[in-house]
Amino acid sequence: MGIYPWQQALWQRVLTMRSRMPHAILLQGRGGTGKLDFAKAWAAAWLCDQPAADGHACGRCGSCNWLAQGNHPDFRMLEPADVAAGESEEAPPAKTGKKSQIAVDQIRELADFLTLSSHRAGLRIVLLQPAEALNQASANALLKMLEEPPPGVLFLLVSSQPQRLLPTIRSRCSKIDMPLPGRDQAQQWMAQQGIKDAAELLSYSGGAPLLAAQSDAAAVRRRGELFALLAQGARTDPFQAAAALVRDGMLESIDLLQKWGYDLLTLRLGGTARYQPAQAKSLQGLAEAVDLALLLGFMRKLTESRRYAQHPLNAELQLESLMLQYTQLFTVPAKT
Repeated sequence: MGIYPWQQALWQRVLTMRSRMPHAILLQGRGGTGKLDFAKAWAAAWLCDQPAADGHACGRCGSCNWLAQGNHPDFRMLEPADVAAGESEEAPPAKTGKKSQIAVDQIRELADFLTLSSHRAGLRIVLLQPAEALNQASANALLKMLEEPPPGVLFLLVSSQPQRLLPTIRSRCSKIDMPLPGRDQAQQWMAQQGIKDAAELLSYSGGAPLLAAQSDAAAVRRRGELFALLAQGARTDPFQAAAALVRDGMLESIDLLQKWGYDLLTLRLGGTARYQPAQAKSLQGLAEAVDLALLLGFMRKLTESRRYAQHPLNAELQLESLMLQYTQLFTVPAKT
């Protein structure tokens, strides 16, 4: 378990917290920046019997071996029950309609862990990711634990959407804003990983290098096909576009439409394309043809649709409705 170059300064800062450890820490920030990997490295370092000079876990002691095997007696990791083991919170949205939640039973199962003494007379750590997956019942159960924290226990919460957490949970955590790398640093890291078209992928991911790195050639090709359909504006075939979008799942489809709409709106207002700079010419032509009020209404509809994207509704029908609305945004033919 390692950290990323843009996290080095933060790593040095958190090493000083051992002597004044809070009982709960919220690692919050953009998805795709390595929050979970940082949390795992932190937990490993604080559980390690013989940390290295740079503060990282040694990777060789009994504690490190237990952690690597997934059976450390002083560590618990809670994540949604339907998340595959080891799946990162940096992963793209799931394509299924299943709603991912951390259930109240998972929180209640911590009771024995919290009441027992440390196996190695040291720290016990609970890692929750993503923390926004707590539902109402599990959040309230966790809150009771945070209100009366047992000694020698650290709660590490990882969240890309901290606004979805109960305010009372946030107030009981020390908050750490996880850094987003500069563009040059992110592109350099991606180049070191052998990733092609780093600049384009990084733009589409909003500057999040781990999300950018997960875009394979097939995903890039499909996005190119969708951009070609959306670039037709009023002439876009809504049914063809919906059928193409649904292959990647509702959440990812809404994400693509929101990014396309954001760039369209920005160009309409005289700005530059943020997410799809390679499509700037097509977007500029559409921006000159779009009705601003209708576009703002479409963006609100996308936000509403995102809230219900994981509900067991017919995704293709929803996307057809959205694409029909999209074709109606344009009052004059787009320039080609």
